[in-house]
Amino acid sequence: MTTWLITHPSCLQHDTGPGHPENIGRLQAVLAALEDPAFQFLQRVEARPATLEELSRVHERGYVERLLQQMPERGYRALDADTMVCPASGEAALYAAGAVCAAVDAVMGKETVRAFCAVRPPGHHAEPSRAMGFCLFNNIAVGAAHAREVHKVKRVAVVDFDVHHGNGTQRMLGDKPGYLYLSIHQSPLFPGTGLFSGEGGMNIHNVLLPPDSGGNEFRYIFQDGIIEPLKKFKPQLILVSAGFDGHVEDPMAGLRLRDGDFEWATDEIVKVARKYCKGRLVSTLEGGYNHQALARSVAGHVRALL
Repeated sequence: MTTWLITHPSCLQHDTGPGHPENIGRLQAVLAALEDPAFQFLQRVEARPATLEELSRVHERGYVERLLQQMPERGYRALDADTMVCPASGEAALYAAGAVCAAVDAVMGKETVRAFCAVRPPGHHAEPSRAMGFCLFNNIAVGAAHAREVHKVKRVAVVDFDVHHGNGTQRMLGDKPGYLYLSIHQSPLFPGTGLFSGEGGMNIHNVLLPPDSGGNEFRYIFQDGIIEPLKKFKPQLILVSAGFDGHVEDPMAGLRLRDGDFEWATDEIVKVARKYCKGRLVSTLEGGYNHQALARSVAGHVRALL
């Protein structure tokens, strides 16, 4: 079976305005990198939009409805100091969340074993009733809840290696049966959460990296703090919040990771997936703001998925 690449043109219409780090060029760089002949065996699939029911499993229904109504008729609107939207942003957010649900359907339905969702806006900062940190809907949490509700998956693990802690995912999954959330992130750093394991629930594992940590530190801590608890959980499905802003060339944080570190981490997760859940893994794009470093890192990530 091939690995799926799921995306949608609407994700390229989410315009955050001049100078914003979470911009259209990020996804353009990713998609261009995946046009390389090395990725000829990726099966390219168009995303579908998430439904109100799917979003409302982790978001307050009123929030979903209000958010979609807040899209401006023209120009831009700031939802907070960081999160900008344009007329097309609501549709993009629906397809970004829907991509993860579609990937879960495909993996659980044995159409593919693994899938990478090349979508934006990202999701892991979005809380039940609040857009935050460039995120409108929490794509990975929507997908996790979809796996539990529709496919009756008893043990769903979410691994988050974005440099920023996924406060929204933690809040949505914390202390809920059937989920394990594991995050490795720089601290101190935005959003200031994820300071210890058990924060938000006993099924929450937070692993902290101090600024200036490089690949050696990352790999050692990742193996001990992420992979070992993941094995003990024996997941039936693994979801990945794939953020690449821990790269040494990224302007948004202070880690010193390189392209190969992300490929290595992905390979370690894939090994667990093969052992415990028949290889089933769904990944979705989160951060990464230096376009060249992002493109190279995503290429390594997808090579490991293949």
